[in-house]
Amino acid sequence: MLTLSSEYALRSMIYLATHTDDWPVPGKQIAESIGVPRKYLGKILGDLVRAGVLEAARGKCGGFRLVRPARQISLLTVLTPFEPALANRRPCPFGNAVCSDADPCAGHDRWQKVRITFQQFLQDTSVQEVAVRRNGSARGGSRKRTL
Repeated sequence: MLTLSSEYALRSMIYLATHTDDWPVPGKQIAESIGVPRKYLGKILGDLVRAGVLEAARGKCGGFRLVRPARQISLLTVLTPFEPALANRRPCPFGNAVCSDADPCAGHDRWQKVRITFQQFLQDTSVQEVAVRRNGSARGGSRKRTL
């Protein structure tokens, strides 16, 4: 249901949400930790910076961090740059040239229910909620730096 880029964006956000003590986190570290090709992830992280979800710092001590606490970032905010249908910028998913509420295709009403339910889930669910396990601990934990 989600593109590969969307899945990688979510994994990156969860990683950053669970490693706040390590901020800024280098892109290379994120890529290695979540098993994503570094160049591909670099583009995704850049898209998240442009979307206002991440901040980036360049240089030897650079990396990425969330712009707000993970509990304040909805999954919809993270995914919209990668999922045109979520922003209603996409034509009919069934390939119909004309499809709208006023002039629906045969699958429009049923698909609309799915799309609305999915969007509501993404809007109502934060990065923090998917980054925390049922027992309350964060996925992967956060490494403590030692000198």
